[in-house]
Amino acid sequence: MNAIQHTPNLRLRLSTFAAMIRKELIILARYPVEFFASFAQVLVIVTVFTLAGLTFSSTGDSSSTTSGIVSYGFVLYLFLNDTLWTVGFHVRREQVQGTLEQLYLSPASKFASLVARVIHLLLWTSSLAVVAVLVMRFLLGTLPVHNLGLGLFLLAMNLSATFGIGFAFAAITLWLRQTAETLVNFLQFAFIIFGAVFFPFSALPEWMQAISRFIPLSHGVDIFRSTLMDYPPGFPELAPAETQILIVTVFGLIMPFIGYAMYRRAERSARQKGTLSQY
Repeated sequence: MNAIQHTPNLRLRLSTFAAMIRKELIILARYPVEFFASFAQVLVIVTVFTLAGLTFSSTGDSSSTTSGIVSYGFVLYLFLNDTLWTVGFHVRREQVQGTLEQLYLSPASKFASLVARVIHLLLWTSSLAVVAVLVMRFLLGTLPVHNLGLGLFLLAMNLSATFGIGFAFAAITLWLRQTAETLVNFLQFAFIIFGAVFFPFSALPEWMQAISRFIPLSHGVDIFRSTLMDYPPGFPELAPAETQILIVTVFGLIMPFIGYAMYRRAERSARQKGTLSQY
């Protein structure tokens, strides 16, 4: 009897989730100029930062190492950047559009609303990442690809942690509202520097490297690209490989739960105070 009762409920949840994904894809398709502009923007950013990354490579670095540092670091940056704007900042967009209060006071699944944006992000950002890697490979002439199985696992853990950060930032957006946009820009800049996205960590001063060691995402960048580069001399730079794999795995497993718990708490507080529509 219980199984029969739960089946329609499950179908309803899946139907709602599919509808939310479809809504995000329809919105994306309605802005073709923005769609193509995003690819053009990635091409410009990739070209500029690839050439800039070459200035940080020492004469002893091979072109393969330089290519791996820039390419794989940029892939993780691209996902973090899009997660902050697509998942984390979506609350702000809904507030501006005037649909947030109606959505969050309805019985629609709030979790499905967040995860639907993750699916949209995976499809969209993955396409941009593939284009970016191909462009960087063309510019640098080579791209190392080793330990693919472990590399994909580390990528999955990094993305899981990134989505958790997106959930947490959605909560912060409910608290900060208009100020959240400034915070996104700051976090992007901080990750480029302390995550050493386009250059090796050795290019940073010692005090900055010390800060990077306390940032789990920095370890994610370091071990992800070191693994795919087959651990060239001096890599990974921040900690032993085994330690970094543990850090990335634990962070990837717990961050989605922490981020979603923060989001539910912020949403509940906003509903109680009646601030869902305030921006």
